Amino acid sequence: MEILENPWPTPFAPLIERGNFPPLTFKGSQGSHSFSSGTALNMYVCGITPYDATHLGHAATYLTFDLINRYKRAAGDAVNFVENITDVDEPLFERANRDSLDWRDLGQSQTDLYRNDMTALRVFPPSYFVPVTQVMPLIDQAITAIVKNGYSYKVGGDLYFRTKEFLPELPISESEAIENFAQRGGDPERVGKEHPLDPVLWIANKEGEPGWQSSHGFGRPGWHVECCVISLRYLLGENFLEGNKSSDTLIDIQGGGSDLIFPHHFMSAAQSKAMTGQKFAKAFVHTGMIGLDGEKMSKSKGNLVFVSKLLDQGVDPVVIRYALLQGHYSKDRMWSDKVLRNAVSEVQNIRTSLAMMEIAPTKPLISTLIESLADDLNTSRFFNELKMWVEDCHKGMRGGSAGELSRAMDSLLGLTF
Repeated sequence: MEILENPWPTPFAPLIERGNFPPLTFKGSQGSHSFSSGTALNMYVCGITPYDATHLGHAATYLTFDLINRYKRAAGDAVNFVENITDVDEPLFERANRDSLDWRDLGQSQTDLYRNDMTALRVFPPSYFVPVTQVMPLIDQAITAIVKNGYSYKVGGDLYFRTKEFLPELPISESEAIENFAQRGGDPERVGKEHPLDPVLWIANKEGEPGWQSSHGFGRPGWHVECCVISLRYLLGENFLEGNKSSDTLIDIQGGGSDLIFPHHFMSAAQSKAMTGQKFAKAFVHTGMIGLDGEKMSKSKGNLVFVSKLLDQGVDPVVIRYALLQGHYSKDRMWSDKVLRNAVSEVQNIRTSLAMMEIAPTKPLISTLIESLADDLNTSRFFNELKMWVEDCHKGMRGGSAGELSRAMDSLLGLTF
């Protein structure tokens, strides 16, 4: 697998009138953060571990960051967007062994499927799409900096990160953090560790797993340091270990699902600060989980809904995108056959309205769209207004421009009607 620039086709986004684009504001758990128009944006989003196909939870996450990308681009601003591929990890090895596949071939096939899904959903590609396996020398350099700065120690052949200094910034209680850590790849009970929450930086090679030679022995990196390195190298440049001299933070936005708040994003931020001395991100933007028929969607329950399966069944990708954008990005929400049927019906109603000879006024609706996105990507507000606009069209109200509204929804929401 190789590092790719613009790894899938960039969707066409029509130009719209660049009037007043308010600052893009996020209201996360770590406070509100705004990004004014007229400034470039550096954004890193945690990518897939390619052991399986893209499910709706993945899709909802990447659609969220696509809205950010589209808003800033529509405002005329540059967006530097980087995404990784965790193409070396336990779940990948486990499935490859189960199915008698080479882990590299499995990773490539699932990454290709992901790229096809993102193309179908009209998601803007990252500037760089970076597999972990392609940045091992950079990871070696970064871990060396962490060691030099006094944030590491060894247990057996493994190198650990010392979290003590960063624990006051935990987003949850320490007892809850230890429980989450155990569930999400950590080893809080390992004998010899200084603290249960210390994560591994470099794992000594295990029989049957791939390994790379480094200053820290033959093995492979821990999960969190991989994202530190990829985000900083491809957003800041070759001298990333010197930090960001033009800002008080290293990057603008760190993004991913809410399941990454702890340990992954906490640990990535801590390790980045240990490398450079700077705070990692201005804003951490986390998306809610997608459930199915009232239950959490998960691999263990076998109830994942895959984008590729829906597409194979003939579901219009615009309908999938429309359905996933209905709820607020930060809230957990449910998928069901009813949600899909409603989305099919509503998309058809919008298309019918846009095809009418005379339609209800559109300028106020476009203003609502821009204001709603600026306000913490409040798509729910806009879609409620859109449904009322459809009703107004059928009541005979006039004065709108179908082309103007279509271009705005295409450019800002990625929805083609």
